[in-house]
Amino acid sequence: MEKFIKRISSIIAGVMVFLLAGSFYLSLKGFDYDENKNLVLRNAYATENVKKEKKEIPLNFAFPQDHVLGDKNAKVSIYEYSSFGCSHCADMHLEVLPEIIKRYVDKGDVKLVFVPLPLEKNSMDAALLAECVSKDKYFDFVSVLFKKQRDWAISLNPQKVLKQYAALSGVGADKAEACLKDDKTAARILGDRKAGLEDLGIQGTPSFIVSSKKGNEMFAGEQSLESLSTAIDRHLSGENKSTVE
Repeated sequence: MEKFIKRISSIIAGVMVFLLAGSFYLSLKGFDYDENKNLVLRNAYATENVKKEKKEIPLNFAFPQDHVLGDKNAKVSIYEYSSFGCSHCADMHLEVLPEIIKRYVDKGDVKLVFVPLPLEKNSMDAALLAECVSKDKYFDFVSVLFKKQRDWAISLNPQKVLKQYAALSGVGADKAEACLKDDKTAARILGDRKAGLEDLGIQGTPSFIVSSKKGNEMFAGEQSLESLSTAIDRHLSGENKSTVE
């Protein structure tokens, strides 16, 4: 009986060490568990973590135009500043924006412009690989990166997993490796990131800017479908303001 108890104790101790080691690894990767025991990214720049300050955005601000979905001449533009490793960015891109696209982008009233704003190395690698994908597959690849976020983010070799997703989108191994070492593209991404943080005053991801000839309106953090729709309708009708919400 005593041997049995010792054996059970040893097994329990081993399990505890495994769990603690796993928790430590996930913590190093930037993950925590929420109140429902769901795995979430820590410090993911949620709405409540973003300090809200009104900031005027110049009417003539030169927003990036590299990745556009919809009519390039649409009356209203939405600029989506997101980091691929941010769980709240994934939620917005996968759950809220599809309805915005259905309501406004598909009808030609709005164009959606995706601007990668990497917050750490893995998100930067994801952004660089996305640049390798053909333009007609870019937004599909962005969705894949967000849908598979947990898989690559907690991987022991995230770059390898990201390359596998790129391969499924037509990017061969040699090209993927070259893209990850493309200093010119990296400089452009970091330049857009710098402009977003310093010139626009973006303090976290996701951040959205609804823009028209009348002005620019920034929304920091996660937003509801209603809040973005209200802003879009206001810009389409000509009523807007150049502030941060």
